[in-house]
Amino acid sequence: MTAWTLAPEAFDSPDATLLRRDYYADVASSYWQRPATPAEVDEGLAGDNAPLLTPPTGQFVVGRYAGTPAACGGVLMLDAERAELTRVYVRPAFRGHGGGRLLLGLLEEQARLLGASRMVLNTRLDLTRARALYLRHGYVEIPAYRTGPYVEVSYGKELDPERRDTRIPGGPVRHQSVR
Repeated sequence: MTAWTLAPEAFDSPDATLLRRDYYADVASSYWQRPATPAEVDEGLAGDNAPLLTPPTGQFVVGRYAGTPAACGGVLMLDAERAELTRVYVRPAFRGHGGGRLLLGLLEEQARLLGASRMVLNTRLDLTRARALYLRHGYVEIPAYRTGPYVEVSYGKELDPERRDTRIPGGPVRHQSVR
């Protein structure tokens, strides 16, 4: 057994910064159908509003697999009821080990702690693995809630208020994953 450890973390910690860079390089490279350059990654991250991923406007989460930074994601409060799922990423070497499922669960929990009753997200049609993950975990296609060049499909999910976690926000969550 190998453990995933997931916990809220500052968006600008060294591990979170590396994961955000990897996320942006991965999705940009997929979109452009060529590797993104470090300068392009820097430019993309410069205006990404990551500072909003701190309470009370949001939260950023880092997942580690056997101690290695392997996943990240964020929630951003859009209004009093809706949180947006953003920057959900599992490094390719760690995919298939249950991290995406655990990451979504913790991000939904963090959104509830921030007061959200609904989660929304937008993505591109070419990100088929991400879209499959969302559908497997109860997200359904909804009308677009924003516009932009990369908004091709939107999903939403009602967050079950009965599952509200009573732990103090910010503590680590440890899960065992069988490989």
